[in-house]
This record gives sequence, C-alpha cells and structure tokens, in this order.
Amino acid sequence: MEALNPSLPKTLCFKSHLLRSTFKPQLVPYSSKTQSLSGSRGLSFTFTCKLKTPQDVNNKDKSVSKKIVLSDAAPPLAEEGGGGTGNGKVPAKSGSVGGVMGLVKRFPRRVLTILSNLPLAIGEMFTVAALMALGTFIDQGEAPDFYFQKYPEENPVLGFFTWRWVLTLGFDHMYSSPIFLGTLVLLGASLMACTYTTQIPLVKVARRWNFVSSTEAIRKQEYSDILPRASIQDLGVILMGAGYEVFLKGPSLYAFKGLAGRFAPIGVHLAMLLIMAGGTLSAVGSFRGLVTVPQGLNFVVGDVLGPSGFLSTPTEGFNTEVHVNRFYMDYYDSGEVSQFHTDLSLFDLDGKEVMRKTISVNDPLRYGGITIYQTDWSFSALQILKDDEGPFNLAMAPLKLNGDKKLFGTFLPVGDAESPNVKGISMLARDLQSIVLYDQEGKFVGVRRPSSKLPIDIDGTKIVIVDAIGSSGLDLKTDPGVPVVYAGFGALMLTTCISYLSHSQIWALQDGTTVLVGGKTNRAKGEFPEEMNCLLDRVPEIVESSLSKEPDRNSG
Repeated sequence: MEALNPSLPKTLCFKSHLLRSTFKPQLVPYSSKTQSLSGSRGLSFTFTCKLKTPQDVNNKDKSVSKKIVLSDAAPPLAEEGGGGTGNGKVPAKSGSVGGVMGLVKRFPRRVLTILSNLPLAIGEMFTVAALMALGTFIDQGEAPDFYFQKYPEENPVLGFFTWRWVLTLGFDHMYSSPIFLGTLVLLGASLMACTYTTQIPLVKVARRWNFVSSTEAIRKQEYSDILPRASIQDLGVILMGAGYEVFLKGPSLYAFKGLAGRFAPIGVHLAMLLIMAGGTLSAVGSFRGLVTVPQGLNFVVGDVLGPSGFLSTPTEGFNTEVHVNRFYMDYYDSGEVSQFHTDLSLFDLDGKEVMRKTISVNDPLRYGGITIYQTDWSFSALQILKDDEGPFNLAMAPLKLNGDKKLFGTFLPVGDAESPNVKGISMLARDLQSIVLYDQEGKFVGVRRPSSKLPIDIDGTKIVIVDAIGSSGLDLKTDPGVPVVYAGFGALMLTTCISYLSHSQIWALQDGTTVLVGGKTNRAKGEFPEEMNCLLDRVPEIVESSLSKEPDRNSG
C-alpha cells in the first residue's frame, strides 16, 4: 500500500490472521476540482476485504464482505472552482426564517414544488389585482335592493353579469369574501414555498467562503486576470480597502461583498406576506360606521360601529361618548366651500372628558384604537325669529339637483297652517353662510347671512336669521391591520433597495510570484470588470530585491 501511495495514512492496518484481502485497483479520472495546492493528483482505488471477527473464528461458514474506498482527493466543492470552506468544514445549516418557514417544512416536497412555480404565482397576483379592480368597480357594502336595481337580470352587464354574481360570490364585500381571501392565502403559500425552496438555499450557498486550489477554476470565472509579479497579501489589503471581506489560507484568497443583497429577496417576500396579512386582518377584523350629527348633540361610538368580519372584536373605546361642540366651514373667495371642521369632545363612562380636538378633512382624531374622520357635512336646521318671537328651529331638508352641488330648503307657514292650500315663506341655502328667501308667491325677496342678524320683511312678516346649524358627517373605524400594512410597505421599500446591491466574489491563487485572480457578481456585470481592473492596477509590483523573500513568506 505504501508503494502505491506513500501519502496514505499509516494508521490503516489489519491483523494478518483476520484479514484476507484482494486488491482491485481502480484509477479515478483526474478532475481539476480534486487537484491539491501542490499540484499533485489524487489517486483512489477500491479493494474488497473479507473480514473475520472473533465470532467468525468459531463460525467459519459465515463471512462479512466489506467494500472500502481510499482516496486522498479533495472533498466535494460547494461551488465550481471552490475548495471547501475556510475552516475545512461544511457550515451548519441555518435555521428557517421565523416560525412561518417552520410550517413550510412540513409540506411534502411535491406540494412545495407546485406552489413555488413562477407562472402559478404570477397568475395568483393577476387574480388578486383583478378582484381588487372589480371591488373598486362594484359599490361595496350596499343593501341587496341596491344591487337588484343596478345589476338587474333583465339587462345584465356584459350580457351575463347580474346581481346574482354579486351576492352569491360575495362581491358586495369583496375584500372579506371567501374567493378574495382564498386567493390571498394561496399567494402567501406560494411566496413561502418559493422562499423555502429557492431563496434560503441560495443564501446558504452564498454564506460559504471557499478557497480555490485550481488555476483552471479561476480562469472559468466571469472575470480573470494575471498579476505577473505581485503578492496575494497586497491584493488582500487592496480588497479590504474597497469594502470586501477577505480570507487567506496559504496561497489562496477568497473575498466577497454585498452579501446583504442575497438576503434581500427573502425580505421582499416577508414584506409582501406582512402586507397581505395586514390587509386580511383589516378586512375581517375591523369595525366601520358612518354618522351625521348636528351641532350640539352626542352619540356613543359602539352604537355607530359595525363589524366587518368574524375577527372583529370590540374594545373599551366603544363605550366612549362623543359630543359635537361646534361645526363650521371655511370658504374660498368665490364662495365655494374649501374646508369644514368639527370640534369634538370625548367622554368616558364616568362623564369625564378624556380628549378634545377639532378635526377636519385629512386631520382625524385617534383615541383607543378608534379613528374619527371628517368626511362630509349637511345642513341640520335654520334658527329664526318671527315677528320678534322665538327662536324657532326649522329643519332643513336636502333637495335633489343634477350634479354634485348641495342644496337645502325649508318652509315657514304663514296664515292658517291647517288650510289645504297653505302658503308660506321658502328659504334655500347651498351652505351655511347665506340664506335665500322667497315670498308666498315664490318671488325672490332677498339674501341674509346668519351672522348679520338683519331683519327682512316678507308680506308683513318680520324674519331674522339667527343661526345656521350644520351637521358633521363623520366616518368612524377601527383597523388593527393598518400598523401591519405600514410595516410591510416600509420593509418592502427597504429590502427592494437592498436587493440592488451586487454580491461580488473574488478568488486568487499565488503561484510563485504570479497571482491569478478571478471573480464574478450577480448584478452590475458591466461595471464589475472595470471595478476589478481599477483594483488590480493598485496592487504594487514586487521588485527584484523582494523576490528572494517571497518563497520564505509563502513557506511561513
């Protein structure tokens, strides 16, 4: 055995009276991946041994046949041209990304393969987008009669779409419907499967630092060059200055940078899962309600809010009482409404004011997980004096007009109110700043501002407009999914930017005074050769006075 390969370990020996061996040498074809640093080629051979144990001495009819393979070739490489990890050991497998990935492990491999299919994931994303567009087109949360009238069976949209589609498939509450939530769950499963089967293995490979022991492997890289008189230590210093992590092992060098770019796709997937989870939680776990409250009145939050799904859970804030202290509006110079405001006070069960704030459009009030938005306004009542008597509150009714302009009106009877042909004074208003008055014949009489307190005489009746009482249109909701969605979008933006970082790897091998350099990158492939050329131009050249010291340095 020593004659065949003196480098074989001498500790492999057997007692002659227990071993009968028959050698069957087999030369293994040479591969550049198994070449050692010194250039020697590995030799492997196979021999079959019949081993006899002490029990076999008593039982000569039985024998154990073993096949032993001896090889001093290099271990399998993690990457083409690699030479094993820096410490000679394969790194331990890293844990899964969170508890979510732990669930993915339990799926059969075939299911994971199907779910991680890219065309399937793209189809799921298009389906979600189409359902969201359909939810925007179809009015949400309306009564069934609304859909009976808008999508009648006698005149179906596109020849087939009627109210039956809307109510049967749950399109009247699209974002909490089973078909929409099921598609989201399927898309989330595809993202987790892709992360587990593709992205995590890529990160594990990228984390291994490998030394190249073959010049052929370096020449096969995307970029390769030769430094005729250089030191691999000097190259390492230059790479460290450029932001690379550098590892040296004898005559071999391995360097990398931008490893965070390999982790970014996992972060992108997790961010998308957060967004979908937050959106689902908003759809099935929130409360929402609309209320129009005249100035000076109260309402209880829990009386207005209604659940949106099976995960909706009331909180202590539902017992809060809201009082509308004042409602007022701002106007442009043209007279159009520019903004409207509501002064709100919040009271707990003991009647103690816990919060007060004036809200407006895009400036809501938040308390105890409940958000109150200013969304609309209305005209509640007109306060007047009639012949110095009163004040009287006349309810203002909304009048239908063509277009989106608002118009409100009221009527003050004059004479016998029990008469079938009762007549009176009509008052119309588009907003709270001016009131238009008409006499019993419907003729225009004049305009008064509530703040002016100026009287006006109409058919012998003295009228004073004291105040215009507005109503505040409020939108109340609780949405536990909002923080999750915001966190998901923040993580998505961050990880998307990180994903543009290039993961660059460089290998080098010292051969005498010559350094062979090779490298590759996953992004910016056009700029990588230019970067490498700039770095290699900075490597100092070894002069003759230091050539004699180089062998000593390598041997040390």
